[in-house]
Amino acid sequence: MSKQTFALRGTICYSNSPTELSITENAYLVCENGLCAGVFTELPEKYAGIPCTDFGEELIIPGLTDLHLHAPQYTFRGTGMDLELLDWLNTITFPQEARYEDTDFAREAYSIFAEDMKKSPNTRACIFGTLHVPATEILMELLDKTGMKTMVGKVNMDRNSSPLLQEDSATASADATISWIEDTLTKFENVTPILTPRFTPSCSDELMERLSEIQKKYHLPMQSHLSENFGEIAWVKELCPATHFYGEAYSQFGLFGGDCPTVMAHCVHSSDEEIALMKKQGVYIAHCPQSNTNLSSGIAPARRYLDAGLHIGLGSDIAAGSSLSILRAMADAIQVSKLYWRLADSSVRPLTLEEAFYMGTEGGGSFFGKVGSFKEGYEFDAVVLNDSTIASPLKLAPKDRLERLVYLSDDRNISAKYAAGKKIL
Repeated sequence: MSKQTFALRGTICYSNSPTELSITENAYLVCENGLCAGVFTELPEKYAGIPCTDFGEELIIPGLTDLHLHAPQYTFRGTGMDLELLDWLNTITFPQEARYEDTDFAREAYSIFAEDMKKSPNTRACIFGTLHVPATEILMELLDKTGMKTMVGKVNMDRNSSPLLQEDSATASADATISWIEDTLTKFENVTPILTPRFTPSCSDELMERLSEIQKKYHLPMQSHLSENFGEIAWVKELCPATHFYGEAYSQFGLFGGDCPTVMAHCVHSSDEEIALMKKQGVYIAHCPQSNTNLSSGIAPARRYLDAGLHIGLGSDIAAGSSLSILRAMADAIQVSKLYWRLADSSVRPLTLEEAFYMGTEGGGSFFGKVGSFKEGYEFDAVVLNDSTIASPLKLAPKDRLERLVYLSDDRNISAKYAAGKKIL
């Protein structure tokens, strides 16, 4: 048996489907060459003698995926929360992101971010950098050392920003992007590049044309923002009068799913036409409930997306969101769905624990491939959670313990973390 084969013992919990949890107590979870080989109540004979770490009654769940966050914004979490999106970008975000031209500042800030990411329950993430190539490569270098599997994007923005944070032209932005891709495409073990036009207001048609060409040449995935805020949507309509809805501003350039794997953050106010195109093209939605609350953007209809069979996961959206933990995002998603049901549409049922857990594991993880589950053949991403610090006289069932961790956990509850079969905590 390969030395890369090992087992973890504990209470194993993962999603059988978006609505059903599989929970097995006193079970073995086997990793074989970085892949899940199965969950067993007794170790099969062929695995006899493999290394096994016994975590007792601790919960072992799939590693969590953060489908959307901004690494340079980690420094100013929890500030400017009285503002809406566009004002928050112009008064706080853009001036702060401009600081990453200074590589010494970038290394200091990104070192803090990478270390805190490593301590989080997340094993995968899609991450925005800034438009600065040297700083973005520093971010990728530091994240690579964490052992987490991430996609990182150099941001593109050639219009409607500030003199301190705007590229000189579409050509300059595209050329810098190509240089960055060539530098990083095969450089790291755990980090890969992802195309990152910030959003339509900050990217000219010429730039989007160039990014489309780059995508086709290098076959990269893409991430951006979609239908987050009413002011943003109206602005896109002004900038792109020939489009019928926001998503067309991306799809007209071939940057909206299909042959271009795509994550779109928010989708708070997506129209029926936009939703239909997302489903047709297989676009992933990054639901960011904490961010949408903090910036008064609204409540994304996550239930509608789930029921319609769209791909949907969760995002922290640092720094409009304040917590890195996708466990926190699960709780937030459930809570805002209750408000949507009570205040907006009583026919739309709130999310269940099972559904939110699925979104934070396999729902978002599938953007990376067979990720986010302990089904056989999935990449072995696992987090071990110890809830003994949450005192209670009650003897709780495993599902209740999981729910309690979703609402109450922090980094102190993480006993171990694995990504693609490698222990990183």
